[in-house]
Amino acid sequence: MHGADVVLLLVAGVVAGVAGSVAGLASLVSYPALLAAGLPALAANVTNTVALCTYSLSAAAFSRGELAGQAGRLRRLAPITATGGAAGAALLLSTPAAVFERLVPLLIGGASLVLLLQPSITRLTGGVVSERSPAVLAGVFAVGVYGGYFGAAAGVVLLALLAVSVAEPLARLVAVRNSAMGLANAVAAVGFALFGPVRWAAAAPLAVGFLTGGAIGPGLVRRLPGGRLRVAIAVAGLALAVKLGVDTFGHGGTAG
Repeated sequence: MHGADVVLLLVAGVVAGVAGSVAGLASLVSYPALLAAGLPALAANVTNTVALCTYSLSAAAFSRGELAGQAGRLRRLAPITATGGAAGAALLLSTPAAVFERLVPLLIGGASLVLLLQPSITRLTGGVVSERSPAVLAGVFAVGVYGGYFGAAAGVVLLALLAVSVAEPLARLVAVRNSAMGLANAVAAVGFALFGPVRWAAAAPLAVGFLTGGAIGPGLVRRLPGGRLRVAIAVAGLALAVKLGVDTFGHGGTAG
C-alpha cells in the first residue's frame, strides 16, 4: 500500500462517513476508492464492510440524543438486520453476483421514490402502515441481506421503510437506520474477517477516516431541515440507481 493510496483511503473514509450518516451512501464513496487503490472487486467489497464498523460505532456514539427513547425499536429491528447481514455475507462468499446485482438498481430506485413520495404515501395510507407489520419486517430483513452482500444505498432503502411506517422526525429515523445497518454490517464483517480476502493495510486508513466522518455526520443531520434532507437523499439515491442501471443493463456488466 503506497503512501498516496493511504491518503486517498483516509480522505475517502471521512467523506464516506459523512455521506453515510447523512444519506446512507457511504459505500458509494469508499468502494470506488478501494478499487482506485488497486484492490480487486471482491477484496474491495469485504474490506469496505470491515472498515465500515468504525463508522457505525462513531455515528451511533454521536447520535445518542436521537436514539433516546428508541431502545425498543432498535431491539426489534437489530436482530432482523443482523440475521440478514449474516445471510448476505454467506451469499457473497458462496454465490455468483450477477443475478443479485441486476436487482440492485431497481431496489435503490424504488426505495428512493418511496422516500421522495413519503408524505403522499403516508396521507394515502392514513398512517396505517405499521413498523411491526410482516411486510415491513420482511423488508427490513431483505435490507439486512443486501447490506451484508454489498450494501451501496442499503441505508436509503431502510430509511424509506422507516419513513412510511414510523411517525418520528427524520433525524431520529436516520439514527435508527445507522444503528440497525451497523449491526448488519458488523455481523457480515466478522464473517469476512474470518473467511474473506480482507486487505487489512487498506482497511486501516479507511476505518480511521470512517471514524472521523461518522462523528461529523450526525451534527449535520440535526441542522438540516427534515423535508429538504429527505428530498436530497431520495434524489441522490435515484441518481445512483440510474448509474448502476446503465452500468448493469446498458453495458452488459455488473453494478459495483
